[in-house]
Amino acid sequence: MPKHIFTYFNEIFPALWNEDALTDYNGTVNYTFGGLAEEIARLGVMFKLLGIKKGDKIAICGRNSSHWAVAYLSIAAYEGVIVSLLQDFNASDIQGLINHSDAKALFVGPYVWRNMPQEEQTIIQSMPQLEVIISLTDFSIIFDKKRTGITSINDIDKAFAEQYPQGFSAADVHYRDDNYDDLMLINYTSGSMGAPKGVMLSYRSLSGNLYSGHTCLPNHPGQRLVSMLPLAHMFGQLAEFLFPLSGGCHIYFLAKTPTPTLLLKAFAEVKPYMIVTVPLVIEKICKKSVMPVTNKKVMRALWNAPMGIGPAVRKVVKNKLMKAFGGELKYFIVGGAAVNPEVEELLLSIHFPFVVGYGMTECGPLIGGCLVKDFVPRSAGHILPLNEIRIDSDDPYHKVGEILVRGEHVMMGYYKNEQATKDAFTKDGFLRTGDLGIIDEKENIFIKGRNKNMILGASGQNIYPEEIEDKLNNMEGVLESVVVEREGKLVALVFPELNGELEFSQSLLDLMKENLKQLNERLPKYSQIFKIELQKEEFEKTPKKSIKRFLYK
Repeated sequence: MPKHIFTYFNEIFPALWNEDALTDYNGTVNYTFGGLAEEIARLGVMFKLLGIKKGDKIAICGRNSSHWAVAYLSIAAYEGVIVSLLQDFNASDIQGLINHSDAKALFVGPYVWRNMPQEEQTIIQSMPQLEVIISLTDFSIIFDKKRTGITSINDIDKAFAEQYPQGFSAADVHYRDDNYDDLMLINYTSGSMGAPKGVMLSYRSLSGNLYSGHTCLPNHPGQRLVSMLPLAHMFGQLAEFLFPLSGGCHIYFLAKTPTPTLLLKAFAEVKPYMIVTVPLVIEKICKKSVMPVTNKKVMRALWNAPMGIGPAVRKVVKNKLMKAFGGELKYFIVGGAAVNPEVEELLLSIHFPFVVGYGMTECGPLIGGCLVKDFVPRSAGHILPLNEIRIDSDDPYHKVGEILVRGEHVMMGYYKNEQATKDAFTKDGFLRTGDLGIIDEKENIFIKGRNKNMILGASGQNIYPEEIEDKLNNMEGVLESVVVEREGKLVALVFPELNGELEFSQSLLDLMKENLKQLNERLPKYSQIFKIELQKEEFEKTPKKSIKRFLYK
């Protein structure tokens, strides 16, 4: 059985009482581990005074911040049920999900709040079960249906002093850590394949995920990290919040949109030990800053030169890349999609501390991962401890089939959706991931595409559009693409790199013709593209920036 998520905090908070834990980058909010523990206790007292009971659903919707993290841990420590909502959902969707989740309380950020109903009666009518709305800015009470008289966290001082007459100290940190199978979190998926669903995750799932994280990528107190992925999405929530905090690391939250300029500045100042991101970030850096240098004729000759010259050149490139990320990087973790093969080959050739993981919200989120030294090219890591994997094919090492997972990480089901829950599992309890792939003898996972995206060729061949898109996206003038089937032929929808142009130029059209020719030369005949269609607008995305593929058929 993995160590319970709150066993980590029962140990870490007292041990690092005066050390920094959470900081808003370029902001005024900062918590030590002791200050964080005290704020969790204060919010627990506030919940009680507001009439919130253990087991009640409490939603959080706002930008990444220390207060978001405090609210999350406070709900879990109180044994409420966290409902994490991406702030990029539109206001009507947020209201709908609050109602669907049966949330009694809501922590809300200012960006979200200004687009929601403000009048008390409107709030009651649109979200009838909601009793309390709390600001993520300062934990003040915005809406109190029961009219308890509490307006801010300061109003609980008397009750807090009565509960802790000697003041709150490390000796008062005692979180329950035996409720493995209780519901901890409802996380709403972002809907890249359709309507969002409420994924129910237990304390066991999150505890197992932390165990896997500490097994594959050990961390230690004093290390620092920049949190830039959405905390309401499971990838960011685990990798940039729960995992580093449970190891005693100091987290800096980016409250603003993570532009390249802001990120590079934050990396230089914070000097993170780990960076967690999606492939697009490292691909853009390599394509714009590294590959133009390494692809030069002289550099290519030096790259593979004998007598130590090649390794020395590769070391220089690695050092420059490491410096761009702050200089103290131990792990660079990529998830969410496959990395471009050329970029992956470059990173591995310079021994960059790079690893690809694999997961989904329904597994809280980890499925695949590994130590940096054990990473196998083109894989998404191996099945993680406490879980087992099965490929739904008669030859899992060579014949593609759906990836099935069972174990500690797997969800309890979808909230108030019995049919979807039933459909998600096999009769013997394996979760249907919807991803297609194969494994090797060491259970390294090689993903080929999404089950719902797979196209059946005219002669019965399985065509995985993601593999074609991966090649196309690396071509000149292509920002992103979606491959679809139309009247039995494959068509590539491309959003091009316009460079400020308002209309498609003849040179761009000629470039796409050349791209089509080169692409088809690299593809088997049955999966060749009939034509490229240029899109004038960027593909519509989910809040986690995945293309809504179902809109492009």
